[in-house]
Amino acid sequence: MNYTLQSVDLTVEINPIGMEISSIKSKITGLEYIWQADPAIWNGQAPVLFPIVGGLKDGFTIIDGKKYEMPKHGFVRNSSKPKLIEKTDDSARFRLSWDEESLAQYPFKFQLNMVFTLVGKTLSIEHQVTNLGSKTLPYFIGAHPAFNCPLHAGETYEEYSLTFPELETDATWLIEDSGLISDQTQSFLENSSSINLEKHLFDKDALIFKHLKSREVTLTHKDKGAILSVQFDDFDYLGIWAKSGAPFVCIEPWLGIGDSANSNNEFLEKEGLQKLEPQQSETKSYSITVIA
Repeated sequence: MNYTLQSVDLTVEINPIGMEISSIKSKITGLEYIWQADPAIWNGQAPVLFPIVGGLKDGFTIIDGKKYEMPKHGFVRNSSKPKLIEKTDDSARFRLSWDEESLAQYPFKFQLNMVFTLVGKTLSIEHQVTNLGSKTLPYFIGAHPAFNCPLHAGETYEEYSLTFPELETDATWLIEDSGLISDQTQSFLENSSSINLEKHLFDKDALIFKHLKSREVTLTHKDKGAILSVQFDDFDYLGIWAKSGAPFVCIEPWLGIGDSANSNNEFLEKEGLQKLEPQQSETKSYSITVIA
């Protein structure tokens, strides 16, 4: 059963399986902003990425000399284990904690709370990570929300762009056929504040940016203007992805990144590693604001 949050402007639904946003809908127009997970194309909607972002080289990592296997983006997505802890009309808190099954993939005692708060036209998403163990907890976390694009009948994908508040100069890191991150880059943003969407943009997988100045990106229509924005002050990396030719776009704030092709598989040497000391907690947040 999904849980519903409401404001004057929006209705939001959260799926407890994976603690995933499954709907953001305008109360005024009935417009649905979240991709509705057509399994023939892609059955995700807004997976929570923990304790890794992306894939592991050869499907495993090494921690304290021992090999651990974990699926791409970690084990939270599609998990039926999260529990609803607190619910109001406009907020919900879910929790996933370590267990023996998680220790077999990731040998750390963690607690992950996902807190969703709806105020007006803005949905805030908090990732609260707590180290319940007696040793340093290394982790990665990321978001993967998919937005319908185009939004209206008769529109095309090419009428949309992603815009940044700053002029950006950054390359995208190429992804090899294995799904691992290459050490090669491709020049992409050259003193530009926008990325035009088109059906072949993701033929070579996601765009990965490591050095953006902006911490906000807006889905924009060429005539209607700004549609929605994602603010991600707490995240250092940004992925942008869709299945080639699919009618959605994912805007993905990340802390950390998938393994590189030349990775030595050591977890503690992965790029973007976050660390928490015993009994410490920290919160990483992003938000989605509907504009039109």
